[in-house]
Amino acid sequence: MRRSFVTPEGVDLQIELGGAGVRAAAFMVDAVAMLILLILATIAIVLLFVASKQSALAILWLLGFFALRNGWFALFEMGGRGATPGKRLMGLRVVARDGARLTGGAVIARNAMREIEVFLPLSFLMSQAVQGLADSFVTIFALGWSGIFLFFPLFNRDRLRIGDLLAGTWVVRTVRGELGADLVVASERARRVFPEAALDLYGVYELQTLEEVLRSGREDAIATVAATIRRKAGLPDDHDDRGFLDDYYAALCGRLERGLLVGRRRADKFA
Repeated sequence: MRRSFVTPEGVDLQIELGGAGVRAAAFMVDAVAMLILLILATIAIVLLFVASKQSALAILWLLGFFALRNGWFALFEMGGRGATPGKRLMGLRVVARDGARLTGGAVIARNAMREIEVFLPLSFLMSQAVQGLADSFVTIFALGWSGIFLFFPLFNRDRLRIGDLLAGTWVVRTVRGELGADLVVASERARRVFPEAALDLYGVYELQTLEEVLRSGREDAIATVAATIRRKAGLPDDHDDRGFLDDYYAALCGRLERGLLVGRRRADKFA
């Protein structure tokens, strides 16, 4: 279940994919949380609009349920952690398969497919059952439709939903570990001084990627990143890749922090 995850800077971070079982468990946690919110919202709607017509309450409830089930997944996965509460509990997160930043468009695409995969057929079945029209054919069709999509991750090596295929995403294991030492620490040696143009190359996203590389300690990744930065910034190779990256990381941290003090935040190298 380990896959290459190459960042735009050419670094392979080697991620581990989340299995179908743990993904199903995360979905169930989210589903239970949404169900609790839905029950509380239903009680509140009934108490607030007790004198209203039943049809108006039903429309309001359906709109609220639609907003909840779509907003829950999309808003949480657009956050910095890239995960819903269920995924966080199970140690999962969503990432872009091309190694770039996870975009809002990709999150919306993968979650919009869940409507077609699960919610629409089951909602149709429920409505038919309430009206007494859910015969054997309707029941088998709705459950079979959802079953095809629900079990789809079991039949591909990357455990992808249809939504993941369309959006270009993976659901991966989040690496858990103790808080590492501060990479920007006082040092007795003199740090390298970088020109402003070299520090203007990157933003917060690249800084976080650089931190992951430094904490991993992998010599091949450190050498690759150091060579990339030197090439882009036109800096000479002094054959000290680790020292070079330590100093560049500290200098980039300082520059981005100074920018925040005056209200400038650079999200990534494209900003």
